[in-house]
Amino acid sequence: MADIVKQILARPIQLADQIIKEAELACAFKQDCADIKNKTEKLVALLRQAARASNDLYERPTRRIIDDTEQVLDKTLQLVFKCQASGIRRVFTIIPTAALRKSSQQIENSVGDVSWLLRVSTPADERDDEYVGLPPIAANEPILCLIWEQVAILCCGTLEDRADAAASLVSLARDNDRYGKLIIEEGGVPPLLKLAKEGRMEGQESAIRAIGLLGRDPESVEQIVNAGVCSVFAKVLKEGHMKVQIVVAWAISELAANHPKCQEHFLQNNTIRLLVSHLAFETIEEHSKYTIVGKNKMGSIHAIVIANSEPNGKRGQDDDDRCHVSRPNGPEAGDMQNVMKCTFAMKPAKTNSTKTNSTKPNQPQQRRQGSRRRVALPGASIKGREFEDPATKIEMKAMAARALRHLCAGNFSICKTITESRALLCFAVLLEKGQDEVQYNSAMALTEITAVAERHAELRRSAFKPTSSTAREVVDKLIKIVVKGDSESDLLIPSIQSIGNLARTFRATETRIIGPLVKLLDERETEVSAEAAIALIKFACTDNYLHVNHCKAILEAGAPKHLIQLTYFGEQMTQLPGLILLCYIALHVPDSETLAQEDVLIVLQWALKQGHLMQDSSLETLVLEAKQRLEIYQSRACY
Repeated sequence: MADIVKQILARPIQLADQIIKEAELACAFKQDCADIKNKTEKLVALLRQAARASNDLYERPTRRIIDDTEQVLDKTLQLVFKCQASGIRRVFTIIPTAALRKSSQQIENSVGDVSWLLRVSTPADERDDEYVGLPPIAANEPILCLIWEQVAILCCGTLEDRADAAASLVSLARDNDRYGKLIIEEGGVPPLLKLAKEGRMEGQESAIRAIGLLGRDPESVEQIVNAGVCSVFAKVLKEGHMKVQIVVAWAISELAANHPKCQEHFLQNNTIRLLVSHLAFETIEEHSKYTIVGKNKMGSIHAIVIANSEPNGKRGQDDDDRCHVSRPNGPEAGDMQNVMKCTFAMKPAKTNSTKTNSTKPNQPQQRRQGSRRRVALPGASIKGREFEDPATKIEMKAMAARALRHLCAGNFSICKTITESRALLCFAVLLEKGQDEVQYNSAMALTEITAVAERHAELRRSAFKPTSSTAREVVDKLIKIVVKGDSESDLLIPSIQSIGNLARTFRATETRIIGPLVKLLDERETEVSAEAAIALIKFACTDNYLHVNHCKAILEAGAPKHLIQLTYFGEQMTQLPGLILLCYIALHVPDSETLAQEDVLIVLQWALKQGHLMQDSSLETLVLEAKQRLEIYQSRACY
């Protein structure tokens, strides 16, 4: 850095020395040239001081200020040369007086800019708390100089000053996306990460929160990851104070949510295991079993390497793909998939806000009652966690679940890692016994994991096989929420989605979930009805090997009357999935007396005439196929 700054300063110093020399030889505008000479002498003295202090200078404003100063000196030197003209040459040399005065003012501004640069690069204790102020260069963009000042303090200030600077950057990043981009562009991430590693608790929290706020788009997250955020966060999760770890977990969730490609970087830095460790702490007995370890460390490493190295393309086939064998008179698989996509496209984007600042002062440390022994987690520090106050522990679990939710979204490797750690059992327990935010984040994490399992047969076989006690525990908790059917609960929709994602894992005898889902079709909340219909589609669609059994169960639960209501009178969010589910039932159980009694054939004929419903060609194909099947068995119903 010092060599770079000296190179930047070399030419301005040469230009300033030349201006001083040439100004003494001026034949015209001697007073103006003398004024320029005096100000240039001040400027060159400051430039030489900056060259001596090059080790301490903050590079970003140094480049900007010195570049502007060099341009000013270059133009001034040309004017001073013109003032040396004498005799006949002066007749043909036009030197506006205003140009000389403007150059003089610009040099004065450069003096102010370089003085500010020297002050801002000096630690506060060495400048006797002198107010740094704003340099003239900040006239057009004062926020930029404010960011420069805070980043400079982060680079060379005391721990207390650095903590204050990080808090200021948090405010700037929270207020405006553009300010966040400026902080990244001006080199704010490396000193923030350094403070996150070395600072006291308050400074660490501010630095980590600032990083979480800066990662609002993929490009920003990419730059933050390249700066080394993953290793720093892993270190804090392993060794830091729990209140700092809470903010780290929140920041990880923000980065992963805004740029999923960073998920693998966190996986490689052991972040998943550390988050699972926090999730399992005091959640289940002998929680050390639920970390990602084998019988020995080599076994664990080998398992993770194998999980990471397997290509995703080989994980999509399964025994239950036998559904392709039985498709009498039905549309092709590609059409079915298009219909499903058409349905899922109607699902609204669900937003959620998560509290991240609700840390409370530590209560006096007290030893827990009893003598229950805790087993140490290999590679993870848990010393002292049992003495944290309950509110902090709850918030840690909430943020760990939130981070895992976003890390595993669409990522097979991470989902496999999580399920191999048996963290599923933690989610199941927290889904029932956790506090509000812990429950919600656990439910959303399960939704993401089951969504990946829906697409990857290997994960379905390993994590959600019917004989697995952990899988049964998870399903039981999800079914309990769906059976309760509380539309006011934040857990209902993610639980419905998870059940739908697992539709291909249920046996033919597992019919207890069909009735509650059918009941929700009559729910007043439109989103609940839509999600229930979409989940039932996954049971009834041709891609599910047991589609006939499930369609019969859906019929027995009384779904047709609800689906007809949704098709005729529902909003578009519920109308499409309602119609699609009705078509699958008609396709797979066309001889049903219930369908005849409910005049489902007439409903399908009506739907074919509705332009807003038939915009998708795959849906039109499905309706036509269902109509043809019904006509074979129930044509008399039309008369």
